Amino acid sequence: MKRDIYTDDHDMFREAVAAFVAREIMPRDEEIRETRQIPKEIWLKAGEAGFLGIGIPEDYGGAGLDDFRFNAVLQEELAKAGMAYGSSVGIHTDVVAPYLVELSTPAQKERWLPGFVSGELRTAIGMTEPGAGSDLAALRTNAVQQDDGSWILNGSKTFITNGYYAELVVVAARTSDGPSRSAISMFVVEDGMPGFSRGRKLDKVGQHEADTAELFFENVRLPAENLLGDEGRGFPYMMERLAQERLSAAVVNIGHAAIALERTLEYVKERHAFGRPVGTFQNSRFKLATMVTEVEVTQAYVDQCLRAHNAGELTAVDAAKAKYWTAEVQNRVIDDCVQLYGGYGYMNEYEVARAWADARVTRIWAGSNEIMQELIGRDLGLGDPRPSKAEARPVAANPA
Repeated sequence: MKRDIYTDDHDMFREAVAAFVAREIMPRDEEIRETRQIPKEIWLKAGEAGFLGIGIPEDYGGAGLDDFRFNAVLQEELAKAGMAYGSSVGIHTDVVAPYLVELSTPAQKERWLPGFVSGELRTAIGMTEPGAGSDLAALRTNAVQQDDGSWILNGSKTFITNGYYAELVVVAARTSDGPSRSAISMFVVEDGMPGFSRGRKLDKVGQHEADTAELFFENVRLPAENLLGDEGRGFPYMMERLAQERLSAAVVNIGHAAIALERTLEYVKERHAFGRPVGTFQNSRFKLATMVTEVEVTQAYVDQCLRAHNAGELTAVDAAKAKYWTAEVQNRVIDDCVQLYGGYGYMNEYEVARAWADARVTRIWAGSNEIMQELIGRDLGLGDPRPSKAEARPVAANPA
């Protein structure tokens, strides 16, 4: 089915992103996978091309576009190169950007946004902790205010995308002993601050292009001006921005599934078994018919979510549906793609094998699919009748 969500401007932008991916990323893809990081020079070139400042005000070097469809185009094209490219850039442009644009003071904007747009300041977000996962009620990283207004930060975060090399990290920390809704604040931690360190690059099953790390804070002194937004407002800040994060994840999920399916269709037309193309067998036709239908129907829902988000009407529950369902479809489709490749589908030299490993985490991050189902179920009036601790059970940001 032909998509009608994009305009000529979006199509031109897509061409520019596709050319960038072909020119700057694909020739270095194997190197990036081996070193488990997107080189700084690629970030800088992406910034120079205008890809990192889509929603950043023009006063700070951005495009100032209040149209998330451009973000979606960027993510779709990056997902064609490899899911982790969309994940890494999406954390920067779709997850961290709203915090810096919407919560920062004019002085903070001047300090951080130009580098954000240029790629000089790569960013990450620190919510998930080793013993907490999706449960921010168990968040233990804490910040204590000093007499001079500064804060002393202690704790750790894990599964942080861009964490190993980020020059700027937005960190959620507990600043009081009260309930989570009023006890969490957001801070900006900058590279080189004494007491801020990173653990090893985590050895993931897939998405090797993205650097993922543990972060450690040992008596990190944060100036008063590194508090982001108001003290004690961290919980609602995170809840208000989860819908965009989950929509971003959904865009990448279905884009990643679509490109794997497209390449599988090409493969089954060329690959022969028993004297005929693999795709001509009835089982292959039926399987591919199901996969194409699932991808196109899911894409239609994601596109509708994009429209709703641009109109300011996307609900947290609808975003949860998009994240949950795209992850399910993505994993199911790519697994079937591997089956159609046969033994070759299990070889890392084939893109479909890497896609299969890359996709598995999407049912876990940005809130596990079980948490998404819980949110959807509650919206149906099926909440737990026992005393609720719902405010203490939000879903952590994309941890991978």
